[in-house]
Amino acid sequence: MSKKAALTWRVNDIVVASVLAVACAVLFWAWNNGGYNMAQTALALAPEYASLVGGTWLIAGVLGGYIIRKPGAALYTELLAAVISMLLGSSYSVAIILSGIIQGLGTELVFLLFAYRVWNLGTALLAGASAGAFMSISELFIYYAGVFEGSKAVTYAVCGIISGTLLAGLVSWLLTRALATTGVLDSLAAGRNRSRRASTSPRSHA
Repeated sequence: MSKKAALTWRVNDIVVASVLAVACAVLFWAWNNGGYNMAQTALALAPEYASLVGGTWLIAGVLGGYIIRKPGAALYTELLAAVISMLLGSSYSVAIILSGIIQGLGTELVFLLFAYRVWNLGTALLAGASAGAFMSISELFIYYAGVFEGSKAVTYAVCGIISGTLLAGLVSWLLTRALATTGVLDSLAAGRNRSRRASTSPRSHA
């Protein structure tokens, strides 16, 4: 398969990316209206650490980009998940769409940096970290302008990067590996390596 063909979207890619976006949108909606509110309450005395749980909002982009492995997949999945979660009902209203674009771009840039050719744990972690940086730094201007300054602003940004690395990067990598072992990703770029290894194993020729 040529490089151009490998990076061209197919109908199957669009369908899977859309399904992932819907699933993540439900997660976003539940998190927006439940988990994050409890986290904020627990961190009421140290709100600058709230971004430690923000990585949950970044899973769509990293997971979608890592599974589809095509240009624009991370941005498409993150943005669509944000739009759907807003339609489901979110206290963040239309601002969540802007966040989806920013976070999706943060993820997409890492996959672009490696020309959509390097797919390993390091890439997933870096994509999550980048998304976390874009998320936390943009939120300092969009939601917390004049609230977090100096060391508190730095803490918020660093915690967002850590959260993105672990909750989006590591979790997406683990989910992709788990799904690949079941064979459900065999028709996608993320599952082809497993398929090739299975077809060349001694047992497959027995």
